Amino acid sequence: MTFQLGSALLEACVLAVLSGGDTYGYVLTQSVKGKIEISESTLYPVMRRLQKGGYLETYDQPYQGRNRRYYHITEAGRQNLLEAREEWKLYKKKVDQILEEGTQNE
Repeated sequence: MTFQLGSALLEACVLAVLSGGDTYGYVLTQSVKGKIEISESTLYPVMRRLQKGGYLETYDQPYQGRNRRYYHITEAGRQNLLEAREEWKLYKKKVDQILEEGTQNE
């Protein structure tokens, strides 16, 4: 069974990868794809939404005669990630309780 990831969770995953340091698009998408099944065509719109929301910034750097677009998490992005991590802990705890306990009453 494969679980569908919502946009908020995908955004948090992208921000989490970037919290480790700036990186260019291909490495960023491969980092996420290495952990969860998702296509690059799904991730690039997420990255654009985060940029539009002020959670990440981009800059270009030359590499072998071409420009690579790098992504950088902003302070607002770091704050958003902290909040997402806290919300995820609560959500995960509730889902774990349901999956582990089923319909048992407390």
